[in-house]
Amino acid sequence: MARRAAGGAGGAGRAGGSVVKAARRPEMRLPELEAYGGGELEPEGDYDGLEFLEVDFVGQDGGGARFMDCALTGCALDETRLHHARVVDCVLTGIRGVGTDLAESTLRDVELIDARLGGVQLHGSVLERVLVRGGKIDYLNLRNAHLKDVVFEGCVLVEPDFGGARLERVGFADCVLKGADLTKATLTDVDLRGAAQLDIVRGVDRLTGAVITTSQLLDLAPVLAAEMGLRVDGGTAEG
Repeated sequence: MARRAAGGAGGAGRAGGSVVKAARRPEMRLPELEAYGGGELEPEGDYDGLEFLEVDFVGQDGGGARFMDCALTGCALDETRLHHARVVDCVLTGIRGVGTDLAESTLRDVELIDARLGGVQLHGSVLERVLVRGGKIDYLNLRNAHLKDVVFEGCVLVEPDFGGARLERVGFADCVLKGADLTKATLTDVDLRGAAQLDIVRGVDRLTGAVITTSQLLDLAPVLAAEMGLRVDGGTAEG
C-alpha cells in the first residue's frame, strides 16, 4: 500500500493569538504498478495496484468501484459515472472531464494533480487527506460533503459550491477561489490566508472557524456589509 505522512502541512499557523491546525497531507509512495488491461469500467469493480495511462472512460459506469494503490494519468472522465466510488491511496495526474459523477464517494490519501475538470459532482462525499495541486476545476459541487485534512494548492476553483459542507483542517495555498458559495457550511481550522484570490459570493456569515488576512478582509468588506444590511456611503457627514 502507499505510505502516507502522519505529520502536518508545515505545522500549525498562528493568527491573532489563536493557533490554526494545519491539514495533514498525503505522501504517496505507490508500489510497482501493473498496466491496466483495458476494457470498460465495471460497476462495483475492484482495481488494485493498477496504472491507467491515458485511458478513455468517457460515458462509462463505474458506480461503486474501488480503486486502491492506483495511478490515473491523462485519463478522460467526461460524463463518467463513479457514484459511491472509493478512491484510496491513489495519484490522479492530468485527468480531464466534464460532468464526472463522484457523488457520495470516498477519497482518502489521494493526490489530484493538474486536473482540468468541469461540473464535477462530489456532493455528499468524504475527502480525507487529499491534496489538490495545480490545474483548474470549474463548478465543483461539494454540497453537504465532509472535507478533513484537505489542501488546495496552486489551483483555480471557479464557482466552487461548499453549501452545507463541513470543512475541517482545510488549507488554501497560492490558489484562486472565484465565486465560492459557503451557504450553511461549517468551518473548523480553515486557513484561507494563502489564497491568491478570495471571492465569496454567498455564505460569508459562515466564515467563523476560518482565518483570513487583513487585506482579504478589506476585499470581502462589500459582501460582509451587504450580508449585514449595512449601507456604506462614501461621502462625508454634513453639519
